[in-house]
Amino acid sequence: MRSLLTLTRNRRWSAAGVAGVGVLALAVAGSMGMGFAPGGNPARAGGNCKPTVSSRLFGQAVEPYTGKTEDVFQYTLANCAGMQVKLLTYGAIQQSITVPDRHGKPADVILGFGTLNDYVTKASAPPPVGGPYFGETIGRYGNRIANGRFNLNGQTYYLPQNNNGNSLHGGNVGFGNHIWSAKVAHVPGAAAVAMTLVSPNGDEGTTQEPGCTNTVGSDTHPCNGYPARLTLTVTFSLNNAGQLGMQYHAVNNDSSLSTVINFTNHDYFNLAGEDAPVGTAYSQPIMINADSYSPTNATQIPLPLPHGTPVAGTPFDFRSPHTIGSRIGDVSDPGATVQGFNQLLIGQGYDHNWILNPKTSATTGPDGLNLAARATDPASGRTLSVWTDQPGVQFYTGNFLTGTLVGISGHAYRQGAGYTFETQHFPDSPNETGFPSTVLGPGKTFDSLTIYQFTAH
Repeated sequence: MRSLLTLTRNRRWSAAGVAGVGVLALAVAGSMGMGFAPGGNPARAGGNCKPTVSSRLFGQAVEPYTGKTEDVFQYTLANCAGMQVKLLTYGAIQQSITVPDRHGKPADVILGFGTLNDYVTKASAPPPVGGPYFGETIGRYGNRIANGRFNLNGQTYYLPQNNNGNSLHGGNVGFGNHIWSAKVAHVPGAAAVAMTLVSPNGDEGTTQEPGCTNTVGSDTHPCNGYPARLTLTVTFSLNNAGQLGMQYHAVNNDSSLSTVINFTNHDYFNLAGEDAPVGTAYSQPIMINADSYSPTNATQIPLPLPHGTPVAGTPFDFRSPHTIGSRIGDVSDPGATVQGFNQLLIGQGYDHNWILNPKTSATTGPDGLNLAARATDPASGRTLSVWTDQPGVQFYTGNFLTGTLVGISGHAYRQGAGYTFETQHFPDSPNETGFPSTVLGPGKTFDSLTIYQFTAH
């Protein structure tokens, strides 16, 4: 298997600790080390106003690595245009993103819970509970690995099978279930927090989950987990142009073992507001910068098609904006069936990897990133642009929200409540040599950046 490209660009950041609860105004000069993307609203910030970061104790939870109860903090990033982002050290979770509409009226535009207990017990609990992964930082491997197995370092690694016989989003206790350390970070022109998690060699193996086994047919093995010790730091930053950056910096701390990685954020967006009427998200026009996508088998593992299949003439064509609801139910369309699998029935809607088009001058955004997707809410005027250096984006339309979860504002979440843009490498890449590699070699580093940019017109 090919080795993962270790560094796409050199970004520098530094961190300084914050004690207790307080507000720190950060010096501004430029913007996150990048240029503002077209369509930003920096004028609404006004004058010399500086973004700020504050923190408070949010509660306590048990850290699975140690079994000890630890404090969980909530950090708030605020810019001068009325945008605010609340982050939790539990799961490096984005709990809320408040964005003004064209008239300046704010709304929380992501789905989330109001209490720490809800995140611990409902966000991504082990089977049979499961969960929606609201706002989590996903790892060690985002998306699915077929049968929870892959070969590396001359051996087979076995993971918990928590989704139709596959391993999903890291396993039973992924990165979204851990308590991260946090420090205020210096990012020019932005308020920023860096959160760090150290994942041990054998993470998600029986040393963390006694009794875990991996079974395919009559073949059963103890879970030995992910190889190599890995340190991941995610720096969240917010500037006055409404750009929320997520910079991932991973280090393989092992001198001899390779590992596999795939990090992403799992925000569910509804630009009308997370408390908007049921189905509102289905009425929001979506554009995805992709000529092809990855169709899957019946358990949502991508078919072995390195270049996917064309979106042209199918319900998966979002190259020109159209609403989610206009085609999501069109299972009669021949374009929805690939190699005998009806793609819209498998996942009860859209839940697929779109293979992003190569970057062009027209799709180049802040820090030279490629445009992955764009969503708009015509009623409020809010627009979300997703910029990334990753090769794919998993567009998921909240198909498994069934009205059993109560959100931060006291409303039940159902199908049509929100959708995700999970920038990442492809699902099941450890088992498909034709896909972009997700292998991180011994002592190697990985850097990646995704930006959610919010505007209102």
